[in-house]
Amino acid sequence: MTAELSPIDKAKYVAARRAVEFVEDGMRVGLGTGSTAAWMVRCLGELVREEGMMITGVATSTRTADLAREVGVTIKTLDEVRWLDLTIDGADEYDPNLNLIKGGGGALLHEKIVATASDQMVVIADLTKQVDTLGAFPLPVEIIPFGWQTTKALIEEMLSNVDVLGRSASLRLSGTEPFKTDEGNYILDLHLRRIAQPAQVSLVLNQIPGVVENGLFLDICDVLVIGNADGTVEVRDINNGTIEHERVDVSDSDNLFDEVRD
Repeated sequence: MTAELSPIDKAKYVAARRAVEFVEDGMRVGLGTGSTAAWMVRCLGELVREEGMMITGVATSTRTADLAREVGVTIKTLDEVRWLDLTIDGADEYDPNLNLIKGGGGALLHEKIVATASDQMVVIADLTKQVDTLGAFPLPVEIIPFGWQTTKALIEEMLSNVDVLGRSASLRLSGTEPFKTDEGNYILDLHLRRIAQPAQVSLVLNQIPGVVENGLFLDICDVLVIGNADGTVEVRDINNGTIEHERVDVSDSDNLFDEVRD
């Protein structure tokens, strides 16, 4: 079955498979949103079904919650569990300091709330997301719909005062209509190309009226698991200062591949 997966999907799968090894019985786990996170949710479902693990998940989007319930993971709200042992999520970009850009899937607000309400954040990705300096991926900024064009103009004006290469912003669309987050907000994608001082950009963005949150995840990631198509993973632990290389056992009889194919 693994031969039917693209190299990128194989890399995402082995990263997800390795990341769920951080999950222990009885944990409260934040569940990220996106294609890589979806592999992780399926892996957690397998732990629940085949190993009888008790896992309580807090989903960062309705689609993640729907998938988790489908594979047998119990879902509760963050208000119900209050604090999480661990969050596992993907990233659109990561730099050598494990700073991230997230929000390509439109769930950045919930993702940041859940990640900061966790003892540990594990990020799963592949090498295509690695950059020397953040900014090649458009930076998502969640804004309220009211006066959004004014908010956009204020953001573009602010960008003239920070060290970035691009200064345009575009409203994210779903078809011909504005894309709406689970909170009913809009997303502006900032085409910055290079962000020399992410902390400064994050701080200034969140001071603009109308901005709810931005997709810069700084000093939040504890462990990065990078998957490769050959079944190997690299595990970077920023707190311990360690980098380990491992191989993930991928069985051709894995039921997960049947689920994805179906």
